[in-house]
Amino acid sequence: MSDKTSDDQSNSTTNALPRQVIRQASTRHFRGLSTKLLALTVLFVMLGEVLIFVPSIANFRMTWLLDRLAVADVASLVLEAAPDNMVPPELRDKILNRAGAKAIAVKRGQKRALMLQPDVTTKVDQHFDLRTSSDFQNIMDTFGVLFAGRDRVIRVVGKAPSGQDDHTDIVIDEAPLRSAMISYSFNVLTLSIVLSFLVASCVFLVLNFFMVRPIHRITANMLRFSEDPEDTSRIIKPSDRTDEIGIAERELQNMQIELAGTLQQKTRLAALGLAVSKISHDLRNMLSSAQLISDRLILIDDPTVKKFAPKLIMSLDRAIDFCAQTLKYGRAQEPPPRRDKFFLRMVADDAIDATAPHTSSHIVLFNDVARDVKIDADREHIFRILTNLMRNSIEALEAHIKAHPGHDGEVRINAWRDDATVVIEVTDNGPGVPEKARKRLFEAFQGSGKSGGTGLGLAIAAELARAHGGSVELRKEGTAADGTGARFWVSIPDQEKNVSAGRRGELEAG
Repeated sequence: MSDKTSDDQSNSTTNALPRQVIRQASTRHFRGLSTKLLALTVLFVMLGEVLIFVPSIANFRMTWLLDRLAVADVASLVLEAAPDNMVPPELRDKILNRAGAKAIAVKRGQKRALMLQPDVTTKVDQHFDLRTSSDFQNIMDTFGVLFAGRDRVIRVVGKAPSGQDDHTDIVIDEAPLRSAMISYSFNVLTLSIVLSFLVASCVFLVLNFFMVRPIHRITANMLRFSEDPEDTSRIIKPSDRTDEIGIAERELQNMQIELAGTLQQKTRLAALGLAVSKISHDLRNMLSSAQLISDRLILIDDPTVKKFAPKLIMSLDRAIDFCAQTLKYGRAQEPPPRRDKFFLRMVADDAIDATAPHTSSHIVLFNDVARDVKIDADREHIFRILTNLMRNSIEALEAHIKAHPGHDGEVRINAWRDDATVVIEVTDNGPGVPEKARKRLFEAFQGSGKSGGTGLGLAIAAELARAHGGSVELRKEGTAADGTGARFWVSIPDQEKNVSAGRRGELEAG
């Protein structure tokens, strides 16, 4: 006993462990959907800032160089006002220092002049002509400045604002430009980081409210429902949202309701199967005793007894055989059909004889099956199909007669052959099948049209027909004169299609 208890505890612990791990993983912030959403938002905003930064830093470089050219152009205008463009060395150095240039040259019309130059010759490392530079080339030159790795002396040529064909030419150190660009980059980076977290926080809060929290609620409900799917109190209550989240909640609720109902039905069927097995065991013994007594009835020399005794014995044989099959298959699983060819009208007569004693006198049973209709099927299965369909019609008619006194009911059996298939029709002039019962008409405990009914009759008939490769279906209603009633068709195909042998002609083809 202790070993069994320890095994049960071990199994329960093992089953609970994966669920506990799932819960812990879902609540960890660094693995949660919220954290991933925040990180991805920051990443994408930063990526957008990078895409903005590239043309921005290129534009900063271009603006910086154009400012230097503008200052140099102004200085050149001052020099042009001096006599013979001559200025003292001290003033020259001061002007070059203010312009941030080592040398300044200008072109006015067709005349080019070197306005200011130092006493020492300067070696130029790189030339940039801003007049013909494209956007792509400007971006490449910008990154060339950032990653040059050393301080260079550059020559820059740009259009002068004083004339259409004029230009200004300066020689400058690249170090101040590089320093200004690095400072600008750090400012942009700082602003981008602040902006990224600000935008990401706003996006995170909005998405967390509209998406993450509802998804977390759905996930938590799924875990809770999976612990006990038969508990209907664990079914999710959907919100009033009309978007995809709302649709998911409503579909999850429908799925949980259907699953809970299916599991409850399975439990009910399991309990019913156990009860049927117990009842069948005792009932078989009772029927065996009744069969022994009925055998002696044949010895009585009475016409009435001799007429009904064979039918009574046949009914008892069917009941005993069915009880034995129920015990053999445990869950009342139907055995495979033992097919044979027989005239259907005889079995229809037996079904009517078995049903008539339990039928109201206000209901008439008709056998409209032609005498020459032969069927390839299990005789016992066809008998059960007909009795179940007839009892279903009789129950509907009896309820209708109670509600409408004076109404006479009819149940008719008809059949015909359609190629290699026999179609059996069972009709009545009752109230018909209720709309709510049609969707699950052939499902046990689901398709009953009356209160308290089980719906087993139609479910058994459909199962027996499927075992033959056939089907049972509700056809268009309105069999009675007033448009009411129900019409069921049972289709039973032959085991092998009968093809008659033919004789080939003997005349040679011309």
